[in-house]
Amino acid sequence: MYNGYPYYYVQYVPVNTYAPYSPAELQYVQRNPQQKPSVQSLMQTIRRQHSNLYTQLEQAGLNRQLIESLFFYVVNFTRNQANLNRPAGQIYSQFQRETPWFNLFVRSLNVPLNTIDRVLTRVIEITLNLLRGSQPGPGPAPSPGQGWADWESLGGALIGAPTVSSWSTNRLDVFARGTDNALYHIWWDGSRWSNWENLGGVLTSPPGAVSWGPNRIDVFVRGTDNALYHKWWDGSRWSDWESLGGTLTSGPGVSSRRSNQLDVFVRGSGNRLYKRTWNGTSWEEWEDLGGNLNSEPAAISWGPNRIDVFARGQNNDLIHKWWSGGNWSDWESLGGTLTSAPTASSRRPNQLDVFVRGTGNRLYKRSWNGSRWDSWESIGGNLTSAPAAVSWGPNRTDVFARGQNNDLVHTYQGR
Repeated sequence: MYNGYPYYYVQYVPVNTYAPYSPAELQYVQRNPQQKPSVQSLMQTIRRQHSNLYTQLEQAGLNRQLIESLFFYVVNFTRNQANLNRPAGQIYSQFQRETPWFNLFVRSLNVPLNTIDRVLTRVIEITLNLLRGSQPGPGPAPSPGQGWADWESLGGALIGAPTVSSWSTNRLDVFARGTDNALYHIWWDGSRWSNWENLGGVLTSPPGAVSWGPNRIDVFVRGTDNALYHKWWDGSRWSDWESLGGTLTSGPGVSSRRSNQLDVFVRGSGNRLYKRTWNGTSWEEWEDLGGNLNSEPAAISWGPNRIDVFARGQNNDLIHKWWSGGNWSDWESLGGTLTSAPTASSRRPNQLDVFVRGTGNRLYKRSWNGSRWDSWESIGGNLTSAPAAVSWGPNRTDVFARGQNNDLVHTYQGR
């Protein structure tokens, strides 16, 4: 018995648990490449590529064997009984209707139902992508290409877009505005994702974040008085919030050209771009950089005398302005049809990757390769906010956004 329910209700039958196919199955699949993957193969892929889903339920109090059982039941149902052309949420609702004992059992676990529902819906979504990829006919929007990982959910309940910074190789710090308008933080330490932590404050915009050195993070937001607010991590603790004034009509974007240097950009009155700089000892006065912005700005620096700023223009195109060490350029249009603010990252000097939410709520990328702008590339997904991007190495880019369940979703390219 488990919590009063017969154990066979939840016992996972571990047939070929860690092998994708038995020898007979493998021969059959090799002769019939359009055959659906086995349940064991699907489970192995989820274990190997989406271990964060196990972590989320383990942090909620479930043991690994029980999580395996829950995943097994929804994967088996999706593979054998579901209409693969339906969305994951509808399939999960069908599973709940047709498996009433499962609902009773889940309610007995004393785990937040929204956590279980969100994770199991994601398991179904992954299963659908794997099954649709194995057979012809209708399927989902194209999954990430060019080496992009499948989207994963990192939980949370976000209002608006997240932001991300990195202060070391294989280190990620993601910030978002929660449903109580406070600032929330989750981080990757090189081996696992942390739980979400509440950093307080009362935000009226998405945050912006940057790191100018190891174990240093600076976060900026718009407050209830529309002023710019700042909070930082100095390696041992978080500071209190400080007000830097101004009258913001958007969230901030921030970049760092060198150690102990910050350039914060906002949309201000008249939809113009404004900048405030920390020069290492003091905050300089606000500077008006003009333009006619239709979104928050995004900023990135790939060298000590270079800043690139992007925004959505009045024609919903991507617009760009840059500092080359002595003066600011004029604005240029890079085209596209944006449905969000942009974000930008840089993997190496004179290399830029700009990401936006475009038509169909999909993620799109346009890159500067050092001599010219590449064409737009669709990376897929189903975003409900602007994306956030960062690169912690010459071959690695991580992108985050708010997903369909208002959770934080993540994809990456490289290693």
